[in-house]
Amino acid sequence: MRAVDIITKKRDGGTLTREEIDFFVQGFTRGEIADYQAAAWAMAVYWRGMTNEETTALTLAMAHSGEILDLTPIAPRVFDKHSSGGVGDKTTLVVAPLVASLGLPVGKMSGRGLGFSGGTLDKLEAIPGFRADLDTEEFLTQLHDHGIVVSGQTHDLAPADGKFYALRDVTGTVSSLPLIASSIMSKKIAAGAHIIVLDVKVGRGAFMKTEAEATALAELMVQIGHGVGRRVAAVISDMNQPLGNAVGNALEVIEALETLKGRGPADFVEHCLAVAAEMLLLAGAARDDTDARARLNAALADGRALQKFGAWIDAQARADHIVADYSLTPRAKIVDDDDYTILPHAHIVETIAAPRTGFIAGIDAEEVGLTVVDLGGGRAKKGDAIDHAVGVVFARKVGARVTRGEPLFTLHANDRAQFDAARTRLLAAVEFSASAPPPLALIHKVIR
Repeated sequence: MRAVDIITKKRDGGTLTREEIDFFVQGFTRGEIADYQAAAWAMAVYWRGMTNEETTALTLAMAHSGEILDLTPIAPRVFDKHSSGGVGDKTTLVVAPLVASLGLPVGKMSGRGLGFSGGTLDKLEAIPGFRADLDTEEFLTQLHDHGIVVSGQTHDLAPADGKFYALRDVTGTVSSLPLIASSIMSKKIAAGAHIIVLDVKVGRGAFMKTEAEATALAELMVQIGHGVGRRVAAVISDMNQPLGNAVGNALEVIEALETLKGRGPADFVEHCLAVAAEMLLLAGAARDDTDARARLNAALADGRALQKFGAWIDAQARADHIVADYSLTPRAKIVDDDDYTILPHAHIVETIAAPRTGFIAGIDAEEVGLTVVDLGGGRAKKGDAIDHAVGVVFARKVGARVTRGEPLFTLHANDRAQFDAARTRLLAAVEFSASAPPPLALIHKVIR
């Protein structure tokens, strides 16, 4: 069996066998199949697609490229959630400690940014000292001791997906349904979670542009999960504008902390509650949605979720003081201009005014995401460093009425030329109308 024959077969529209898929995945993992061949294969899959059987085989091959964790000795039910990728999606930073604060352990393997979407690990690494590279023993120990852990893929867990993940980001093959489904579900299977809620984005700022595409992806992943004995549901959520107000790694950490303190943007709060409630319902930890939300709101109101966030960050960064020390407002200067709070800050921070009076009819989430990537908040090529400080915070969202000259968004940058280019792009990404637009749906449907 040769890698080039498998590439050619898929390029020509053929259906790969389980043996061919396993040969290719294991060969790439071991370094016997080169990056350029894997890139060609991924592009062939992007254009030709895969059957459900092929996608399931790919998922299992990637999951079994390394160790499969058994979390049952730690807890009879461990929870996980995963997003298919969105702009401003910092949901894990709220949902994980919120659910864990109710005594429901959350063990999650996360990824980095893909294309115009920000990655959970990139956001968490805005916190100085945060360790995203826990080994398997550390992952299990933290889950046991604290009931919450979020880590990157280790060499032991789904190593094939780690290699494909980085390659897809820089080869234009991110938005392939079978590659997305297999990537997400291979991590979920390898990490051993028993109960999984999938947050599948749909719209302009998602990889799935239509509800039909998002539904197909969600149903495929739910099917894969059920096939290996997991309890899985999928929330189809809107990504026609950024989620919340902040886009950019450190800025999204701030917004997550504000949310845990009861001061989050309404759309983001509702989104987090919807995802977390589904996790409770899948586990039978709540009678119905009303009961689930009551339990979650209580954990937010009495500070349990915030306390759990602090314990989690302390375990992985020795920085639990971030819960009180995360504003980008400078403290009393002691040494130099970098004497700010724990989070990195941009040196150019300016508020941009609305250029006209009217209603905000749309915010192109994909364009916003791409703009933040170009500011340095994402990767243009494999291995690029991330500037955690840059990004944008919107003062108004779709449906709001603005008057010319009122604040529209605040832009954070570290380079004046990049700032000027980003300002122009972001202003062009905001659509105005004379009358109020119809409200955007937040949750389109739930697939159980």
